[in-house]
Amino acid sequence: MAFRFAAAAFAALVLATAIFFARMRDNDESGGAVKGSPRLPTSVLPRHYNLRLKPDLQACVFDGDLSVDVEVVEGVDEIIINAADLKVRDGSVSFRPTGSSQVLKPATLDLVTDHEILVMKFKEALPVGQGTLSMSFEGTLNDQMKGFYRSSYSVGDEKRNMAVTQFEPADARRCFPSWDEPSFKATFKIVIEAPADRVVLSNMPVENEKMSGDSKVVEFQVTPIMSTYLVAVVVGELSYLEGTTRDGTSVRVYTLPGKAELGKFALGVAVETLPFYTEYFETPYPLPKMDMVAIPDFAAGAMENYGLVTYRETALLFDEKHSAAANKQRVAVVVTHELAHQWFGNLVTMEWWTHLWLNEGFATWVSYLAADYLFPEWKVWTQFNELTVDAYRLDGLVESHPIEVEVGHVREIDEIFDAISYKKGASIIRMLQTYLCAKTFQKGLASYIKKFAYRNAATEDLWDSLSSESGQPVKELMNSWTKQKGYPVLAVKLVGDALELHQSQFLSTGQPGFGEWVIPLTLCCNSYDSYKTSLVRGTSARIPISHEVDTKSKGKWIKLNVGQTGFYRVQYDDHLAASLRSAISGGYLQPDDRFGVLDDIYALCKACREPMRVLLSLMEAYSAEADPAVLGHLITVSRGVSWILADAIPAVAEDTKGFLSRLLLAPAKNVGWDAVPGESDLVSMLRGDLMLALVLFGHEPTVIEAKERFYEFLKDRNTSRLPADIRKAAYSAVMRSVTAADKSGYDALLQIYRETDLGQERTRILSCLAASSDTEVVREALNLILTDEVRNQDAFFVLGGVRREGRETAWSWLKENWSLLRSRWGDSGFLISRFVTTTTSFSSQEKADEIEEFFRQHGMLAIERTVSQCVERVRINARWVEFIREEEGFKELISELALP
Repeated sequence: MAFRFAAAAFAALVLATAIFFARMRDNDESGGAVKGSPRLPTSVLPRHYNLRLKPDLQACVFDGDLSVDVEVVEGVDEIIINAADLKVRDGSVSFRPTGSSQVLKPATLDLVTDHEILVMKFKEALPVGQGTLSMSFEGTLNDQMKGFYRSSYSVGDEKRNMAVTQFEPADARRCFPSWDEPSFKATFKIVIEAPADRVVLSNMPVENEKMSGDSKVVEFQVTPIMSTYLVAVVVGELSYLEGTTRDGTSVRVYTLPGKAELGKFALGVAVETLPFYTEYFETPYPLPKMDMVAIPDFAAGAMENYGLVTYRETALLFDEKHSAAANKQRVAVVVTHELAHQWFGNLVTMEWWTHLWLNEGFATWVSYLAADYLFPEWKVWTQFNELTVDAYRLDGLVESHPIEVEVGHVREIDEIFDAISYKKGASIIRMLQTYLCAKTFQKGLASYIKKFAYRNAATEDLWDSLSSESGQPVKELMNSWTKQKGYPVLAVKLVGDALELHQSQFLSTGQPGFGEWVIPLTLCCNSYDSYKTSLVRGTSARIPISHEVDTKSKGKWIKLNVGQTGFYRVQYDDHLAASLRSAISGGYLQPDDRFGVLDDIYALCKACREPMRVLLSLMEAYSAEADPAVLGHLITVSRGVSWILADAIPAVAEDTKGFLSRLLLAPAKNVGWDAVPGESDLVSMLRGDLMLALVLFGHEPTVIEAKERFYEFLKDRNTSRLPADIRKAAYSAVMRSVTAADKSGYDALLQIYRETDLGQERTRILSCLAASSDTEVVREALNLILTDEVRNQDAFFVLGGVRREGRETAWSWLKENWSLLRSRWGDSGFLISRFVTTTTSFSSQEKADEIEEFFRQHGMLAIERTVSQCVERVRINARWVEFIREEEGFKELISELALP
């Protein structure tokens, strides 16, 4: 009979479950079941896969044949592997011991659906040694952007499909039965049968191609040893640009026909990045080619498949005329991130998803190292502070999680692809590199790569390599950052000739925390020449400083966490804080430190550990700020202040916007509306941020100018009056005045959306369509998500553009459509989570209760952590609102600050 996995009989499932859990690995240091979750047994190990796939791009199905050379480590009578959403053909499963003519057939074949495992039970124990497991199967090219899926595009009026794989974290099992865990590395021989006129790509170069009528069979070279989640196949109509690195590696960027030139910038980045990493890691890029493919439908930003990296179009393509400078920087950082994975993740792979951060944290940090090498004028390390801020924001929650997080079920893995694994991971690596020094760190990293090449590793393996190279207690230092959630805040005061420090866990709730960290402290007194470092252990410390320090004198200051390279906050006493405000006004602090002082006070204010007046007073010290990254963060803080004050004291909303507009007008006038020949990308990015902020704060002259430029653009798309950097400001200005009675601006934006084929322009428009205060218009924009006009991958952009006035409408819309949203996006924990986070930006305890109750009744495993975090954020905002309301004289202060 044919085995349709979902239809397995209850008795068989019970039996299969019992068999499986009997063979499951224990949860010990060698790696095993986490929270009782199933991990595959190690009694049978894959060594080499022979995989043949035949996708039908019209019917959206595929056939597959699989034979796996395995090693039977112990005499067991079953083989247990991963499989999901597949149909194994009648009688196709067999096992043949190497060197034997005997072919063994399983007595039973069952799937434990909840755990996505296929159990093949034989009548007798399999002989220890080598053998081959074979089977044939079929599946569906799904529309969920995972496994083996279809991505659609149009040629004229005809809609066509391409076949794409996306296997991380645990979806290779949806393409072929496999040992779908990172530790089960093997080699792969992949053969694809496809239409003759389609391009077929996989991890390795083509070894042989044979035409047969309207189809062709493409055979690829055998891969190096690798994990299943890195296997990749793409079949579609594609064009490409090609380059070669200085050490001879072929690099191509593939796109849909007609878009190849948009890959020119990414190609240049890749050609320079691969040799940079070869030198930095002291290990050559291990494959003969690197292909990068722009996919029309893609859930995440990109995927680091070995030798065949796949991307969203917006993360790979750059249009000199219609892409913004921020788009260029995103392409560069995403490309350098994915190429870093070829070493960190692909060559050396985490043993289990608990160590995901080894992949993502390091790739994030190294991507900035490469970007700084390629584009030093971007000053990316100051911009890196924004990543740290995102990590702080999540890690300041009670509902955060450690960097090394236990994974209880594969459906929970998607939720840890978050700011902790990526951005906190990258931030603590930067902290460690600063402490050890760059050269020592690089040598230790290279040693780690060489030692574990083509193998799996855990966090401790990296610490051992860095300790050996540096002679420092790396494990002691870093365990406090990876094995517990949260991060510290240092309360600092000057007592005589010493600084007295007290560390405690920082929580945005304002509650006392319980963690304790080994902190690599850095500080400067009055000058960056006075740089000091020390390790702070325990809750309290005393740091001697020069007796000549006098922060009462002009130009005297003390700054901890120099350059913002440490992952901790600092709360200075009133005297030290006042001296830092003066140092900022006087231009004594470098950009990274100006950024850090502002962010620390903002976070302390939000946690109700500092009054709002302290934050507003500090913000005034930035009135002469010129650094683009610092101004960018001032804008972020300003938007947060505007939002919360409108909730806390609605009567001061306009005065707040007036004060914030006054802060930003001077730099806005400096950069102006129009680009100057030869200006830097940073200035172009800043111009867009400033004009958008002024529009959002309702600065009328800016709104009027933005709308005028928009309507000129509507008449003539080639006008130079609305370059890509300021389009979002213009689109937002237009949507501010859109009502149900006059939807002309909305319709005009929708017209541009329908005419453009550039992903960056489409997402820019989507992020503005719901930015009206009219309920009916907001609903119309949100309903657009449910049509074919918006790709599933882009839906959350519309929700993210909802203004404060439309958030109740968006939340109601989400509840009304939850069943539909869950059915369409529920299989992707990443995307469905974005729906939740973008519709729960409230600030009352009642609303927190409502959100919590709704998801208690309608939630799902894949978003449990996300919902808890969103509810906590709403409660933090509610507490902040009450704290602000109790601050005396606040209305008068805002009115005074708003005056020109």
